[in-house]
Amino acid sequence: MEGESRYLQDEEGVTGCEDCVVINGTCSGQSSDTANGPLIHVLEAVCTVESRDEEVIPQSISTPLVDLSQDSYQESMDTTQVDVKSRDGDNTKYQEAPGILQSVLELTHMWEKMDGFSWWPAMVVSWKGTSQHQAVLGMQWGWWFGDGKFSEVSADKLVVLGPGLFSQHFNLATFNKLVPYRKAIYHTLERARVRAGKTFPSSPGDSLEDRLKPVLEWAHGVEGLKPNSKQPENKGRRRTTNDSAASEYCPTPKRLKTNSCGGKDRGEDDESRERMASDVTNNKGNLEDRCLSCGRKNPVSFHPLFEGGLCQSCRDRFLELFYMYDEDGYQSYCTVCCEGRELLLCSNTSCCRCFCVECLEVLVGTGTAEDAKLKEPWSCYMCIPQRCHGVLRRRKDWNMRLQDFFTTDPDLEEFEPPKLYPAIPAARRRPIRVLSLFDGIATGYLVLKELGIKVEKYVASEVCSESIAVGTVKHEGHIKYVDDVRKITKKNIEEWGPFDLVIGGSPCNDLSNVNPARKGLYEGTGRLFFEFYHLLNYTRPKEGDNRPFFWMFENVVAMKVNDKKDISRFLACNPVMIDAIKVSAAHRARYFWGNLPGMNRPVIASKNDKLELQDCLEFSRTAKLKKVQTITTKSNSIRQGKNQLFPVVMNGKDDVLWCTELERIFGFPAHYTDVSNMGRGARQKLLGRSWSVPVIRHLFAPLKDYFACE
Repeated sequence: MEGESRYLQDEEGVTGCEDCVVINGTCSGQSSDTANGPLIHVLEAVCTVESRDEEVIPQSISTPLVDLSQDSYQESMDTTQVDVKSRDGDNTKYQEAPGILQSVLELTHMWEKMDGFSWWPAMVVSWKGTSQHQAVLGMQWGWWFGDGKFSEVSADKLVVLGPGLFSQHFNLATFNKLVPYRKAIYHTLERARVRAGKTFPSSPGDSLEDRLKPVLEWAHGVEGLKPNSKQPENKGRRRTTNDSAASEYCPTPKRLKTNSCGGKDRGEDDESRERMASDVTNNKGNLEDRCLSCGRKNPVSFHPLFEGGLCQSCRDRFLELFYMYDEDGYQSYCTVCCEGRELLLCSNTSCCRCFCVECLEVLVGTGTAEDAKLKEPWSCYMCIPQRCHGVLRRRKDWNMRLQDFFTTDPDLEEFEPPKLYPAIPAARRRPIRVLSLFDGIATGYLVLKELGIKVEKYVASEVCSESIAVGTVKHEGHIKYVDDVRKITKKNIEEWGPFDLVIGGSPCNDLSNVNPARKGLYEGTGRLFFEFYHLLNYTRPKEGDNRPFFWMFENVVAMKVNDKKDISRFLACNPVMIDAIKVSAAHRARYFWGNLPGMNRPVIASKNDKLELQDCLEFSRTAKLKKVQTITTKSNSIRQGKNQLFPVVMNGKDDVLWCTELERIFGFPAHYTDVSNMGRGARQKLLGRSWSVPVIRHLFAPLKDYFACE
């Protein structure tokens, strides 16, 4: 997405999430300047309630202050200096703030909950120790294990990390998938072990897994985490599960333990699916007549990947979550049901699929999950040649079905077809006039020039100085940059216009499901869509003016169904979904609304498109895989697969992708972002927010029939 840095620091990334700021949803006035929130999608935490006898100072942002790397956690705790990261990313050494580490070490451990994610261990610390203002009423300053950063969190999302409660909040799926989570758990249990006076046998060469095994067994036990009786707890500073609103919150199914809320409902679904599987096996039923995700009868839609249907609720969940990725590059939820408590990850580095234990046990056969856990490597049911496994039967045309699923939603409102403009005879065609909102790094201008379309004027609204630098330098001043979209008036449009093409993609931060603190379409940066909408209306030709007029709006696929419907209702058309994987070496699924001719035609790669990673690499470098997962603004999105492998080998050593290689993956010329002494991180952020050049070329190509070409 071509984003504005003032509104959005990171795209979804998710890990493919496309990348988002992950801050507690109850923080007020969230600023995009806080992109460096807790390391992973801040999932779980540990804290106590501090007394407030001083004036409360309102808080509008949550800024991480102390950056203690995971690998040097213990050393950092013993030093007298800490790394304090400023908001512009500079790291400066400061002498330890009075009481900063002392307050961290002395407070009680607890879990903290982020909406939509697992619980993560942390500690509540005194606001004085963070060198920040006092927390807003109902909020606490938390210090995250495994990350070492401070952020303001909601006090009603805290649960004590006490005896007998560890298993209720420990997440096995996250533990198996994320190394930072394992490290956070280890550091937490080490502190709990010392507090309890426990010792476990260990050797100097033990791996993290070896050290974790005995403390995990102890933590899961009845006496686990019980403090030494000689060190009584300060009960006035502890919270119980009953005291916390988090115990009533039902997280999304993928993050659930089998004994947490929502388990009963999933159990009923599994029973229904077991009956479905039995009926199909005994030729008493048809898969297409049942929901493959929950087993209900009379589905409203087809499952795009496997034989079977989807009921209304499962279809909506599939639409929202199928293209949601974790930081390891894998799907956040099961490929079959878009749920799942424990997920098995495909070992193929080019595959991002994962399957939940429940689906394997019910649809493939009892014991399948345990067998799969013992296999390494394990290829998923989308990768292996055999299509049928129990009642899990991969469709032959799944790739076409997947495209249809996201573009022919039966519940979407039917709109009148867009006005069709007849092609203009070559002698009467003139150069195009473009208004680009949230312009980013001028992908639209680049594509128009590559297509040979003459550009009379290209007016771009962009607030990121680095993006403006790229557009100005690479296109030699031919782009006219104007103010923030929120300051553009109807009078401005009349002065700059008329326009033949309006394009834009508003920031996805508050729309993407990857962000648990998302505010939706009507709050935060989500409201910027309406800036596009009203400026689009200002630019439309007046009644009686029949000149061709085109527009296009882009945004993330992993958004709430209702947000998608509302955008479609305002724009009076339904979107098409295009994944850049068809014309490039990387996944990048996006929705596109508009009236460009042939938007829903098949996406076909041209002979010049670089379809494999090897095609994008510099000389003497070898790709370890053909395709890469979605590249976001975060550096860890470069690593691939569940083992976070480097994608390139050079001179026998693993390596990350170079900036020029990233540019080729997105379809840009090499060194396109190499301006104003920008470093690698800044250049990747610009690319991570940009559009895929081959996809935009596919969408813009029909414009050659309407405008003058060189």
